[in-house]
Amino acid sequence: MKALISVSDKTGIVELARDLHALGVGLISTGGTAKLLAEQGLPVTEVAEVTGFPEMLDGRVKTLHPKVHGGLLARRDTPEHMAALKAHNIDTIDLLIVNLYPFEATVAKPGCTLADAIENIDIGGPAMVRSAAKNWKDVGIVTDASQYPAVMAELKANGKLSDKLRFALSVAAFNRISQYDGAISNYLSSVNFEAEKLSEEYVPERAQFSGQFNEQYVKVQDLRYGENSHQQAAWYRDLAPAAGSLATGIQLQGKELSYNNIADADAAWECVKSFDTGANGDLSQSAACVIVKHANPCGVAVGANPLEAYSKAFQTDPTSAFGGIIAFNRPVDKSTAEAVSKQFVEVLMAPDFSAEALDVFKSKVNVRLMKIALPANYGDVRNALETKRVGSGLLLQSADNHELALADLKIVTVKQPTPEELHDLLFAWKVAKFVKSNAIVFCKNGMTMGVGAGQMSRLDSARIASIKADAAKLSLQNTVVASDAFFPFRDGLDVVVEAGATCVVQPGGSMRDQEVIDAANERGVAMVFTGVRHFRH
Repeated sequence: MKALISVSDKTGIVELARDLHALGVGLISTGGTAKLLAEQGLPVTEVAEVTGFPEMLDGRVKTLHPKVHGGLLARRDTPEHMAALKAHNIDTIDLLIVNLYPFEATVAKPGCTLADAIENIDIGGPAMVRSAAKNWKDVGIVTDASQYPAVMAELKANGKLSDKLRFALSVAAFNRISQYDGAISNYLSSVNFEAEKLSEEYVPERAQFSGQFNEQYVKVQDLRYGENSHQQAAWYRDLAPAAGSLATGIQLQGKELSYNNIADADAAWECVKSFDTGANGDLSQSAACVIVKHANPCGVAVGANPLEAYSKAFQTDPTSAFGGIIAFNRPVDKSTAEAVSKQFVEVLMAPDFSAEALDVFKSKVNVRLMKIALPANYGDVRNALETKRVGSGLLLQSADNHELALADLKIVTVKQPTPEELHDLLFAWKVAKFVKSNAIVFCKNGMTMGVGAGQMSRLDSARIASIKADAAKLSLQNTVVASDAFFPFRDGLDVVVEAGATCVVQPGGSMRDQEVIDAANERGVAMVFTGVRHFRH
């Protein structure tokens, strides 16, 4: 049995080679890998000795040879293949261990130029991987150090790899080649070819909208069905999910997550993560709670602790909170768990749960508990891109990661917001970003008081927010209001003021801005412009 080893990332390769040698496997290797193994006292044959041809062109050509690919591609059960190998003095290669030049890591580095990127496009490696993966019935193909233990376990136990493992390794190999080629395609199709500028630094932001967009995802699980029971569905994650994202969560208990659970959970989790920094005064150390129903926040609040935040969020709309998705940005303790457990909840998410909190939910076996660890800088870890499928196509945009600070606000009315109103304005604006357009959000004291979402008319959203507040027995007197887009006429402003609002935050930018400003002055309310809107469709 012979193994060919050619790796860029040499993590664990010496230990693997030692184990293979101990099992009597002959070692073949290339350049730097061969030198490393020889320095460790392992008997290794360089590829150049096998092919009878030296590495050349700065290592660009070393394994592109019939004595390599013939040894990988020959079918052992085909007499003609084996006869051809014998006639040309080619030995079979039974195990290929390859990881590719670090193209993705290279182009992610500041200062990377086109020349740097080109030199890190692997040619011989992918060719060997494809040969071995195609011939999976006879050759094991290892493309990642995480596969070493499983390979060695079978070799030590049985002296060979099972068909099941070889096939799984082959699938993983073709997946890796797909990822690699996709990254190269994305990079190269983002280059604006100007010969005199080809040495310039690669800018990842420019590459987001490359001439061809290739993206790969890994399946997390099949789902029982999609949005409706007649639709099929599965959940996929990014190849390298961001720390603190929903895809990194661990389900601690409860029924299997559904398609709608996952969609709503992501909306709740992304919203609650926005309450993290100390830039806005009293939000700095606050616990936050977000309750989502059908993709919209129906209750959001901050408090001194998770229990206070939950109690305030639940008050916003107890009816809609029934069967909702709840997210916290702080660990859930016993008192919070006891309060939440009194209601029907589909999914409960938090960075952690105390042992006592978990005990509270033991009897609620269907409640899905998700633990999602948050890094210290979790507010800075966000999706860079957003996608939406359309008929035979895809919409791609940079994510709405705009953060508003007090210094960004432009006060446009005679009346000035109070410090308390300014903090509530920032809170309301954070929430509005996660409410479907048209969005109107009434807030007071770090708590949503009424949410109007997803209406064709901004007037209707404002009226619905008032209706919901009335149903929850909440007064909208002296509240602040956030509108995700500008008021095209004064009527929207009049509705929120009549409901009780004393301060309004909106993007501005309408041709009738002055009419709306005049109306605010007439009604004696404060209004600030952000210059940025938050449409969410």
